[in-house]
Amino acid sequence: MAISIKRRIFLKGSLAASAVAMAAGTGLLTPRAVLAAWPKDAFAAKAMPDALSALLGVTDAAKSGDIKVTAGDSGEARDGGQVKVHVETAMADVTRIAILAPGNPFPLLGAFDLGDGALGYAETRVKLAKSGDLIAVVKAGGKLYSANTSVRVVSSGCNS
Repeated sequence: MAISIKRRIFLKGSLAASAVAMAAGTGLLTPRAVLAAWPKDAFAAKAMPDALSALLGVTDAAKSGDIKVTAGDSGEARDGGQVKVHVETAMADVTRIAILAPGNPFPLLGAFDLGDGALGYAETRVKLAKSGDLIAVVKAGGKLYSANTSVRVVSSGCNS
């Protein structure tokens, strides 16, 4: 009787494994959200104007006092490998927030697409190669606005 139970377990396992293999082979288990389009050219750009052009289609944004950008601890980062960046704005109809560091080998650090009714807020940790400016570009109401802050990096986080 023990052989009969083992045989059933083996047959059930074989059937399940072949069903999963067939589903994977036909693409039914492919995660669609993970394979969404992303701005590869923008993240690969080595100059800030090229990154902005690839990401947003333009290279300039109007300065705005309505955007608050903070980085590190009071503008200083002991380790450039993990710098906390916080971008916040009360502007209406914010659809995208991008964070750039012109001093990095690849200046685009992050791009956040926001849905309808979302608050103009983004927070992340980034790597910085050296001290310099961090620039936040906000797309609100179809227009681009920017603000920046200076960050002093004690120990570099990038090896270029």
